[in-house]
Amino acid sequence: MFALIDCNNFYASCERVFNPKLIGKPIVVLSNNDGCVIARSNEAKPFVPMGGVAFQYKDIFKQYNITVFSSNYPLYGDMSQRVMDVLSTYSPDIEVYSIDEAFLQFKGFENYNLDDYGLDMITKVKQFTHIPISVGFAPTKALSKVANKIAKKYSDRTKGVYSLDTEEKRIKALKWTKIEDVWGIGRQISKKLKAININTAYDYTQLHDSYVRREFSVVGLRLKHELEGKPTLQLEEIKTKKNIATTRSFANNLTELDDLKERVSTFATSCALKLRKQKSACNALMIFVHTNRHKKDQAQYNRNIVVKLPFASNSDITLSQYANKALLTIYKKGYAYKKAGVIVMGIVPENTIQHNLFENENPKHQELMRTVDKLNSRIGYNKVKLANQNIQKTWIMKQEKLSKRYTTDWNELLEVQ
Repeated sequence: MFALIDCNNFYASCERVFNPKLIGKPIVVLSNNDGCVIARSNEAKPFVPMGGVAFQYKDIFKQYNITVFSSNYPLYGDMSQRVMDVLSTYSPDIEVYSIDEAFLQFKGFENYNLDDYGLDMITKVKQFTHIPISVGFAPTKALSKVANKIAKKYSDRTKGVYSLDTEEKRIKALKWTKIEDVWGIGRQISKKLKAININTAYDYTQLHDSYVRREFSVVGLRLKHELEGKPTLQLEEIKTKKNIATTRSFANNLTELDDLKERVSTFATSCALKLRKQKSACNALMIFVHTNRHKKDQAQYNRNIVVKLPFASNSDITLSQYANKALLTIYKKGYAYKKAGVIVMGIVPENTIQHNLFENENPKHQELMRTVDKLNSRIGYNKVKLANQNIQKTWIMKQEKLSKRYTTDWNELLEVQ
C-alpha cells in the first residue's frame, strides 16, 4: 500500500503555528515580491481566488479581515523538514514529493490497521510540529492522491484518514473524482477528454488501453493502470536536477545595461553554487530578459539566448562571464526590464567532465570555489562575491508582510513572556 500525506493549507498552517490567534481566521500568503496569492486558509477561499493579484484584492482583504503574509520560505522549508522527519519514522520508504506532500510505501503491513496508523501519524505530526495533515491510503500512488482528497474533503467523517482498500470504494471514489482533478491530467488533456465525454476518473478507466496509449502516450496508459489499482509508479529516488534556474522579477524596472549585468552575474553565481552542491557542472546557459507584460502602456521586449560553453563548468567566474556575454547580444537600450534569469542546462556529474584539447577552465577555479563556499558557509551566505557583483546589494524581495524566521534565525526566536 501507498500513502499520500498532504499538509493542510501548509503555508497558512506554518504561520498559525507561531501565531495561534489566527486559528480559524482567514489567511492568505503572497508570492515573491508580494505579487499574487499562492496559498489560502479554508476561511479565505470563498473570498480570494488562487493566483489573485494582491493589489486588486486589497479592499477584499480589509473587508473580510483577512490576514496577509509575504511568503517566508526559510520558515516553510524548515517546518517541512520537521514534518518529513516525523513521517520517515513510519516507513523507511519515503518520497518527499513537494514541500508539503510525501508518499510513503508500506511493505509487509498486511496485518496492520492502516487507518489507525494514519491517525497516529496525524497525532504525532501535530504533536511535534502543530501542522495538520491528511492521509490517503491506496494500492497505487495515483489512487492514494484520490484517497487523500477524500480524507481532506470529508474530514468531519474521515478524521483526516481514508483508505481505498476495496473495489467498491475505488469505483465510488473514481466516479466522484472529476477528470480535471486527477493527478497528472493537465488542463489541455482534460479539455480533450471532456470533448469525448470523459468527465470523471472512472470514465477514463473505461477507455481501451490501445486508445489511451495512442492518444495520451505511455504516460497516460500508466495513469489508467494506476487508477485501476495496478501499481506502475514506484517511489522515486532523489536525483540530481537536470535543469537549474535562478530567475527574479525586479522590485523596480531596470533600464541600464550595467544594472542588468550585475543581476545576471548574481543569478549565474547562484546557479553555479547549486551545481556545486549537487556535484555537477553544466554545458550550456540560457539567459532571458523580459519587460513587464502587464504594463500595456510600456514598450514590450522579451528575448532569450542559449550559449554553449566550451567546457563543462560550475565556476562562478566562468558562468558569470558567459552569462554576461550572452546578455550583451540580447540587451536593447530603451526598454524597462522587469525580469531576468539564468538557466543552466546540459548538466553532468563534475567527476565526468570531458576535457578539451585546446580550451579548458583554469584549474585554480575549483580550489577557489571550494574556498569561497567554505568562507560563505562560515561567515554568512553570499558574503564573498565576484567583483562584478554589487557588494552592498543583496537580493531583497518586496516582503511587506513577512513573519519572523522563528526556527532558522537566532535573532528571531519566539519569545515567551
